[in-house]
Amino acid sequence: MVTETVVLTAPNGMHARPAGELVKLAKSLDGKVTLATSVKSVSASSMLGVLSLGIKSGTQITVTAEGGSEQANLRAIVDVIANIKD
Repeated sequence: MVTETVVLTAPNGMHARPAGELVKLAKSLDGKVTLATSVKSVSASSMLGVLSLGIKSGTQITVTAEGGSEQANLRAIVDVIANIKD
């Protein structure tokens, strides 16, 4: 299990379009990825779960990858979150 914390900098937060891209990527990975805020933790492959986090700009997100190519999976998800622009 590997973990990394990333801050969402997108001014509009995590809304449906970037959440959809994130979930699509998470579903394609060979391990389990979870996202956690100070409130709760959800599977990165669940659209409703990701949106239920209510992630706004400036929110710290802890990404955890288990199984499969853990380091590569972690890096892929963190990169997507760090590069959300809208």
